[in-house]
Amino acid sequence: MFAIESILADAPGITTLRRDLHAHPELCFEENRTSDLIAKALTDWGIPIHRGMGTTGVVGIVKSGTSSRAVGLRADIDALPMTEHNRFAHASKHPGKMHACGHDGHTAMLLGAAKHFSKQRDFDGTVYLIFQPAEEGGGGAREMIKDGLFDKFPMEAIFGAHNWPGMKAGQFGVKSGPCFASSNEFKITIRGKGSHAALPHNGIDPVPIACQMVQGFQTIITRNKRPIDAGVISVTMIHAGEATNVVPDSCVIEGTVRTFTLEVLDMIEQRMQAVAEHTCAAFGAQCEFVFERNYPPTINHDAETAFFRKVAAEVAGKDNVLEFEPTMGAEDFSYFLQAKPGCYFLIGNGDGAHRELGHADGPCMLHNPSYDFNDDLIPLGATMWVRLAQAWLASPQR
Repeated sequence: MFAIESILADAPGITTLRRDLHAHPELCFEENRTSDLIAKALTDWGIPIHRGMGTTGVVGIVKSGTSSRAVGLRADIDALPMTEHNRFAHASKHPGKMHACGHDGHTAMLLGAAKHFSKQRDFDGTVYLIFQPAEEGGGGAREMIKDGLFDKFPMEAIFGAHNWPGMKAGQFGVKSGPCFASSNEFKITIRGKGSHAALPHNGIDPVPIACQMVQGFQTIITRNKRPIDAGVISVTMIHAGEATNVVPDSCVIEGTVRTFTLEVLDMIEQRMQAVAEHTCAAFGAQCEFVFERNYPPTINHDAETAFFRKVAAEVAGKDNVLEFEPTMGAEDFSYFLQAKPGCYFLIGNGDGAHRELGHADGPCMLHNPSYDFNDDLIPLGATMWVRLAQAWLASPQR
């Protein structure tokens, strides 16, 4: 991949910023220091900014020429509530907080593009640099939209990226249509009747009811859902009882549901509620069913995906633009794609060989305490952002 010379020259400084962010991770809607760093960098480079959108979001506004056309580029900025195991110099200084998903790197790549644009505004139109908070469960994209992101900064399309361990550095992955799943949580409370464990006939035992219910949920996947539709029900927690000789009063079942379409999600929620309530009724227990919808599925728009694929092939070579296999993970860029045309793509993070002396044992995978972003991606990702924005603003208006 050919990286822009000015971006290559700036890469060491941007890498320093990235490692500073990694050492000082902040959780969703708490990214105050992170936002300050982003705002200072953009301001120092002469780029006007807007702060506070989505609580701690920052938007940089880069204008050039006379065209009214505009495109948005997004990077997420928050960290995860987990403890880092790495021991290198830029490891997290805050126990229980870690940039284990590479949002520090996403921020750095977009800052690299911003610095280039500040010096060489070789395009006609406006590029909005969107630094979004709270992707890790807070729905920061939704909150930025509520705060008027697309009203204050009208743009034709929006693009986002995520690093992907296991994919070679220099490669990109993209797919039209659903690429990340919806994320949803459920909590079911089974209220029975406690008794002595030696006299179970005097009570209503919620534990076998829970076992029956969990088995019943799997028939929704195998018998209610079309085999060609993707959907996962994962029961991840079952809590009941306090003593071995006591039949508990209640049992709580919790977990997640993931789908690529809202139609499948609607069906699963309805069937889960029916299975839960009727199973409880069959055993004489009471049921409390709560289903929380979090992130919707991330669905790339066909035209914008084809556009990205073309630009990526020109930048990285056709053989380095791969068809991305959809994942059941979730991403709140989905909210942006519900409101605007756009595309979410992947950039290869390598196999972990980039990690310096002092990294912990374990794989360099997302949400792993041994993870670290590959700084070699900074000039590659920044170049892609620049070429993508230039190509969009130079293309015929849709």
